[in-house]
Amino acid sequence: MRRTWNSLKRRADFLRIAASGLRRVTPGFILQAATAPETVQRLGFTVTKKVGNAVVRNRAKRRLRAVADAVFKSAAPRGLDYVLIGRSETLTRDFTTMVDDLRQALDRLKAPKPRSAS
Repeated sequence: MRRTWNSLKRRADFLRIAASGLRRVTPGFILQAATAPETVQRLGFTVTKKVGNAVVRNRAKRRLRAVADAVFKSAAPRGLDYVLIGRSETLTRDFTTMVDDLRQALDRLKAPKPRSAS
């Protein structure tokens, strides 16, 4: 199966996406997004040392890539760059549940969050 997205590799891109403030949190991962300077859909993955050692972090990233492969072609809005941040639940959460979580997170990104009146 061929990937429908390109990988983010530069730290500046990860920082730009984090600074945008557009994020959705699920038990298995955190999805961040920002407007893309290019038309190609790009996606980055990161897992911190809090999750575990290098072997555990790489396993978590592989799971996140597999979830992205299953969802991004059909459900991800164009014109955005994405970062998936792994959490400790990434390794233990059911795969189909994570796929559903990513679909819902992408749908919530399409619909803007209502602002509270203050």
